[in-house]
Amino acid sequence: MNSPSAASPNLPTGSHSSLPAKLNYWYARNARDLPWRHPDTTPWAILLSEVMSQQTPVARVIPLWQAWLERWPTPADLAEAPRFEILKMWANLGYPRRALRLKECALACVERHGGEVPSDIAELEALPGIGHYTARAVAAFAFGQAVPVVDTNVRRVYRRLVDGRYLQGPARARDLADVASLLPHVDPDPRLVGRQLPPPPQPQPTDTGTRSGAGTGTANCSGVGRNAGAGTDTASGARRDAANLMCAALMELGALICTAKSPACDQCPVIDDCAWVQSGKPQPTEAEAQAAARRVQKFVGTDRQVRGKIMGLLREAGEGGVTKKEIDLLWPATEQLERALQSLLDDGLVARDGATYQLPH
Repeated sequence: MNSPSAASPNLPTGSHSSLPAKLNYWYARNARDLPWRHPDTTPWAILLSEVMSQQTPVARVIPLWQAWLERWPTPADLAEAPRFEILKMWANLGYPRRALRLKECALACVERHGGEVPSDIAELEALPGIGHYTARAVAAFAFGQAVPVVDTNVRRVYRRLVDGRYLQGPARARDLADVASLLPHVDPDPRLVGRQLPPPPQPQPTDTGTRSGAGTGTANCSGVGRNAGAGTDTASGARRDAANLMCAALMELGALICTAKSPACDQCPVIDDCAWVQSGKPQPTEAEAQAAARRVQKFVGTDRQVRGKIMGLLREAGEGGVTKKEIDLLWPATEQLERALQSLLDDGLVARDGATYQLPH
């Protein structure tokens, strides 16, 4: 497994030290002005945005994220909210179990951390519903830490840039260390213990890119400046800031340029460093394409679609709930409908009171 501070052997010679400068310069001028990237966004609001954005388009997330924060601006506020209201406010975001896990997360923040979101990665991972990705995203974007933040977009960028493969493939245990190997600095990370060496020197640290809120009309997208660089000398602080901003830049590159389909290579700031481009943009093998197709989560006709229809009906019905006959009208396949309804009951997302079904209180 690669050391986070060592250049990957697959990268073209000399490209490792220039990646932060190229990516951060591009990011400062092209990053989307998303509301949770504004510098005054609280750690709780950033955590909320990360959970809501999982497998959900940003355009759907923004208005609901804003509505949630208006209603429950702190963990203490959400911790006291009834499940009925939480599930109703979750609306069409999908995977409604995430909403109840957020309530559990808020309760844990109140009980364990005085109502605040912790900055320590291990403590973040210990919160209900917070996995490896979300913990590092909050650490990086809310607290300015330089730790690898690896989502689907980042995995895809790494695989093309370093491994020369078009498809990102499934998540791997080595993903964190792989991405960390690209950063000019890596803060302590419990999953990289034993693989972290002193950060390599970063040439021309002042060229690692203007913060995206400086003179570009774009918000401070990475959280740099909250805690980043505190207690460090100027050079190491600059490397840390550059690494923190690069975490956001890698994600944005995958979202806007190095997309899953039809990547805009001619607009890519690191095209000269890309192993996939240099090898002639080889397409995936038939076996790789078939494996990727199997990993795509379908929606139409699935139990997830049926569950969504039931939840939508209950949200519209309000506290009065609905009868089983009303639920039966939602879907023609009786066996699948029964299975979906029972799974919602088992998950605590639907409650039954006699002949009435409703959102839980």
